[in-house]
Amino acid sequence: MGKEMLVKSQVKYIQSLGQKKFRDQEGAFVAEGPKIVEELLKAPNLRLLNIFAGADWLAAIDPAALAGPNPPSITELRKGELERISTLSTPNQVLAIFSKPSFPPPVFENLLSLLLDGIQDPGNLGTIIRIADWFGIRQIVCTPDSADAFSSKTVQSTMGSITRVQVLYEDPGNIILEHPSVPVYAAVLEGSNVYAMERTGSGMIIIGNESKGIGAALLERVTHRITIPRTGSAESLNAAVATGIILSHLVR
Repeated sequence: MGKEMLVKSQVKYIQSLGQKKFRDQEGAFVAEGPKIVEELLKAPNLRLLNIFAGADWLAAIDPAALAGPNPPSITELRKGELERISTLSTPNQVLAIFSKPSFPPPVFENLLSLLLDGIQDPGNLGTIIRIADWFGIRQIVCTPDSADAFSSKTVQSTMGSITRVQVLYEDPGNIILEHPSVPVYAAVLEGSNVYAMERTGSGMIIIGNESKGIGAALLERVTHRITIPRTGSAESLNAAVATGIILSHLVR
């Protein structure tokens, strides 16, 4: 494996990928740490573009994992250099740049999908993507004002699920209108008890903003309002926690 030295232009490029507009422009994102990087290396639907790592990580990784028809640029970092390019408070051995994953066109009939209305917290979004992956949900539609699925914090939170769950940024209301035969479930404070509902393999499940809930325009298009019964005094549930509970009771 040919190795390069870290140069100023590389630092600037990595820093630019901290901004959504540059991630979109480049079709690329950053992942950090051995666990997430090694998980992403196994994914068939994205390409490793650059590796920045310490000598110990490079010596331990199987060279075949970094090979292929388009081998990545590999930069061996000296002590203290990872801190210059990392977004983590405790940088860990390796930073990689990957192409965004490719997916087939989404299908909404006879499948379960998540619609996210204004999920603002990147960690919440990443956890929801990971939960969706656990329950076999392959696509999530986010309103354009939601957090970016390829921000560093979101990618870290997905633990590799970002390569298996397609995240789209579109108006969920339009998706609902385009698929009138698909049932639409909305998580609200007053609705049918989700514990008593029949499991299903088809539908769209709307999860609302962490503080504001689901917007009125989207609620008008819902066919089933569902609620996680409250027995305590908490005002609300974390969006990712609510997603996990709902899916555990709805997914067939």
